[in-house]
Parts: sequence; structure tokens; C-alpha cells
Amino acid sequence: MSYPIKPRSLIRMHGVARSAVAAEAGGSIMITLSSFRAIYLCREFVDFRKSIDGLAAFVQDLGLNPFEKYLFVFCSRRRIRLKILYWDQTGFALWYKRLEKERFHWPKSYAQDVIEMDAEKLRWLLSGIDVWKMKSHEILQFKKVS
Repeated sequence: MSYPIKPRSLIRMHGVARSAVAAEAGGSIMITLSSFRAIYLCREFVDFRKSIDGLAAFVQDLGLNPFEKYLFVFCSRRRIRLKILYWDQTGFALWYKRLEKERFHWPKSYAQDVIEMDAEKLRWLLSGIDVWKMKSHEILQFKKVS
């Protein structure tokens, strides 16, 4: 028996939230990132044998409330897998993404264990962009025009 070729990266969703999920044409599902109040990236690599309960306990150990309208992003030690945990008011939901070829760019030189990020940076991270090396233009402040 032959199987169809798998895409480069796989996304598995468990526990789909009604309030945070919008169905697109064709039956695919997409979570609206703007519906979350904050996105927290846990900088420390986690044991990916942990599932929902283990990750929620890990979030509590970091001093955060896993029952808030937040996304919590975790990465495996080899940086090829991501898990995203959130509470949807009826239960926890967990995304799982595995890269087939590349690795996720993960922050190394941050003092904090948890880094707050916006939806745009999370999209970039999921797309393979190294958001930690991005540098904006220097902000200039002048007093007068000469």
C-alpha cells in the first residue's frame, strides 16, 4: 500500500477551541492568534514526553497561570519540534509541529526563562525566521532641523 507524500512540516491539533478557532473554506482549521492576550515562549527546552498536564504544571512552576487566555510555546532540545499549549475555557488544547529538515531558531542569550512575544513574531518563528537576530533601525531623536 502506498501513502501520499507528507508535507515538509506537520501540524497536529488536539482539543480545538470554539472561541479561538475559525474554520476556513475547505475544512482546514486556523487559530486566530490575536484572540490571545499574550504569547509566552518558554526559553528552557522541555522534555517532549510531557503532554498537557506536564506542560501546564511546568507553566505554573514558572509563575504563570495556564488558565489565562495565553499561548505557551515550548521547544524540544533538538529544536525540530514545537508544542503550543492554551486553555479555551472548556479544556486545554495542544498544537504539535515537527520540522522535517530545518530547526527552529530559539533564543540563547536571554536572562528570562519566559519571553513574551507578539503574534507576528510567533508567525515568523513558525515560518523559520530567526526573530532573535532581527535588528531594527536606530531610533533618532532630534531637537531641531538645521
